[in-house]
Amino acid sequence: MTTGLTMSRIPRPFDPLLGAEARSLVPSLSGDLAELVAGACGSSPYLKELTAREADWLPEALHNPQAAVEQVFAECRALEAAALKPGLRQAKRRLALLTALCDLSGGWSLEQVTAALTDFGALCADVAIKAEIANLIRRKKLPGLTEDDVATAGGLTILAMGKMGAHELNYSSDIDLICLFDETRFDPDDFYEARQGMVRATKNMCATLSDRTGDGYVFRTDLRLRPDPAVTPVCLATEAAERYYESLGRTWERAAYIKARACAGDLAAGERFLNTLRPFVWRRHLDFAAIQDAHDIRLRIRENKGTGGALNVPGHDMKLGRGGIREIEFFTQTRQLIAGGRDEGLRLRGTVEGLAALAAKGWVPQDVAETLTAHYRAHREVEHRIQMVHDAQTHRVPKSEDGIARIACLMDRDPAELQAEIRTRLEQVHELTEGFFSPGAAPPPAALAEDTAELDGAIIARWPTYPALRSSRGAHIFEGLKPELLSRVAKTAKPAETLLALDGFLAGLPAGVQLFSLFGANPQLIDLLIDVAGTSRDLAAFLSRNSGVFDAVIGGSFFDPWPGQAKLRAELKARLKLENDYEARLDATRRWCKEWHFRIGVHHLRGLIGGHQAGSQYAELAEVVIAGISPEVVAHFSRKHGPPPGRGAAVLAMGSMGAGQINSQSDLDLIVIYDSAGAEMSEGKRPLATRPYFARLTQAFVTALSAPMAQGRLYEVDMRLRPSGTQGPVAVSLPGFTHYQENEAWTWEHLALTRARVIAGDSGLATEIEGFRARFLSQPRDRAKVLTEVAQMRSRLAAAKSPTGVWDAKNGAGRMMDIELMSQAGTLTSPSVARDVPSGLRGAVAAGWLNDADAEYLAAGYRLFWSVQCAARLLSGKAIEAETLGEVGARFLCRATGFDTLEALEQELQARYSRCAALIGETLEREAADEDGQH
Repeated sequence: MTTGLTMSRIPRPFDPLLGAEARSLVPSLSGDLAELVAGACGSSPYLKELTAREADWLPEALHNPQAAVEQVFAECRALEAAALKPGLRQAKRRLALLTALCDLSGGWSLEQVTAALTDFGALCADVAIKAEIANLIRRKKLPGLTEDDVATAGGLTILAMGKMGAHELNYSSDIDLICLFDETRFDPDDFYEARQGMVRATKNMCATLSDRTGDGYVFRTDLRLRPDPAVTPVCLATEAAERYYESLGRTWERAAYIKARACAGDLAAGERFLNTLRPFVWRRHLDFAAIQDAHDIRLRIRENKGTGGALNVPGHDMKLGRGGIREIEFFTQTRQLIAGGRDEGLRLRGTVEGLAALAAKGWVPQDVAETLTAHYRAHREVEHRIQMVHDAQTHRVPKSEDGIARIACLMDRDPAELQAEIRTRLEQVHELTEGFFSPGAAPPPAALAEDTAELDGAIIARWPTYPALRSSRGAHIFEGLKPELLSRVAKTAKPAETLLALDGFLAGLPAGVQLFSLFGANPQLIDLLIDVAGTSRDLAAFLSRNSGVFDAVIGGSFFDPWPGQAKLRAELKARLKLENDYEARLDATRRWCKEWHFRIGVHHLRGLIGGHQAGSQYAELAEVVIAGISPEVVAHFSRKHGPPPGRGAAVLAMGSMGAGQINSQSDLDLIVIYDSAGAEMSEGKRPLATRPYFARLTQAFVTALSAPMAQGRLYEVDMRLRPSGTQGPVAVSLPGFTHYQENEAWTWEHLALTRARVIAGDSGLATEIEGFRARFLSQPRDRAKVLTEVAQMRSRLAAAKSPTGVWDAKNGAGRMMDIELMSQAGTLTSPSVARDVPSGLRGAVAAGWLNDADAEYLAAGYRLFWSVQCAARLLSGKAIEAETLGEVGARFLCRATGFDTLEALEQELQARYSRCAALIGETLEREAADEDGQH
């Protein structure tokens, strides 16, 4: 007789006499199939009973098991309501028997076995609940519903939790369910009557599945995973469940929802509910606090179930005991909770799949994932054999020799060898997981420096009063960190300065549990914190307000080279796709931008990149953000007022942003230019005339960038460089812009145009704007007039803004703005259309009013000044002062500029300021004198 089973193993009968009796139950079986049934029946009274009751059905089923399963499912779907209880019970007997034999023979994998059991559980729940809903509709107990609503169970959805949700049901599992109904399907006045009907349907469905009759039972049902089960009905409105999880949901419930799956009833409603719960389950930041929560749950389980004792295989609980199944599940789920909020690829229900994904993303070592996967499979096989013997919801290895021998027979193993293997696996699981949840006592921190008097005890004493340390849990976690923190503070060059900076960081933290847990799990972050805090109190204050950016450091690629615009655009686009509404996308953009902004700052701080690389990266990041957020603004605005008329608008970056070099504190000089292509109005629900349309769209765009939201603001925006400045419209038409530049603009506005660059908007419009810019700047100009006005501008700038000191590299004669002015004049008086300072200075050489040596000196001076400016903004957010710079800050400033001492750098700056100022002044005076001489 041919069979669909692959006989890789056949269990030996525990009792040969029972094995012989089993052969007589199904006399039509022979060969391997007869041996398989004999071994199963001889070792399991439960399987023997099932075989006796399904002897006539079994031979054909074994011939083609998969077809037999499908037939069982089809028969269940076709059952009439009156035949549901006996019909489902017979189906359960058949499925359990067939699945067990396929499992014992080695013909089905663990996943095939658990999938068959799980799919059957979902099918039974679905047919049972729909039968109850149909009955209530017929009796007019669900107001407003008709027979057409039976197909979606009237809006009642059943969520499979635990092993059923993950497709991991075992032979004698309870099925953990949460039943909800969509209250929006009913008139508000009918809510209470509808809820009463849904509760009745749920109770009857559970009875259909779990009541014991002469035919047995189908599944024991457990509804206790629902919100607050002691006081809530067995079926809740989805809105009430959402409110509960938003306000009272706990970590164990978050972990439970990793495996949640809509399995029966209204599947679409279930998926919508799970989608709304996504922010509750998957936190936006790395969630290392979940480790302690999971460990506490493990300890409570051990205490309540009595599974925390020494490891002894006889009587050991394979699920809850030391090194058992739950340890692997908790290890996997907790890792998923930590990082799944940031990485959607980790949001998998199955334990094996979850371990594989965690290993692929570097959260679990590959060898650890493979070992735990192998042990998980082996543990589940032992668990299945234990439950096969008596159909009991137990996970304990039998204590008696006979009991263990029976399990060994079902596995075709020697009892002693099996016990030794189980012990080894349990010990290895415990060893691999216990350290993650409950690391041993950390080695004592290195002794504080002898000069501990520098660590002001009064500062340390006030820490418990800070918001982040007021909760008992936050304070408890911090107490474990404090010795290490203080030890590292004491080792810095200026412990007193660093302690003050750390104090500022702690004072600004609104909460501490998550961050302190993050530090506990990743001690290397303490080094980074001390490095940042010891260098810049302002940057430490930024971190205290945005501590979530530490998440980025854990991602593994934090110190990789800069990825470039294309990859950044793709990453931001993918991040925005995860959000459902406009405000959420704006906040997601802010979080994403802050992470990358922080990354650039850390790379600069640690010398991985120089000031010019940092400036380029800050500018590229801003460009990616603007290019990514502008379509979101347009789409949101268009829903009310219609799409932009014509070709829409383009964003023109000016100043440093246009030149592709900004620092960590730069605001963005922008102009919005639109082309309505002759259209007078938009077409939408509330149409607007073209000019107010683009004016209001621009205001919305500026708000999206600069408004303070939950995640702060993106950038400050300055639009004063637009035509007519603050007196002009916030958005200008393309014809208006070109006319203004050609006929009305001042020379300083032409100078500003030399650095203009389109960074977002319609590609055709962008090309036309750049074409105009290039043509306009390339036109011949009166060099003397341009340089005369440049000289006048220098005088006005000097009168309006004097430098604050030697470290103010931007303002003042011979400094950055002065050199930028010369560079822009060089571009304006030559055929060059380049935007960067060195190219503009070379343009001045080509125009004949600056020599090569002077141009190179100015360019070298500008490079040094930019390095100082970029470092200063990272250190303090404003011009720095030597007396408040601190030793660590001074070292960073020297490293960033290539000088050995601060004194040498200061002397070089003074000399270059003077020389550059004199060189620029002499050049402009010479040109003016030459002009006068010609006249």
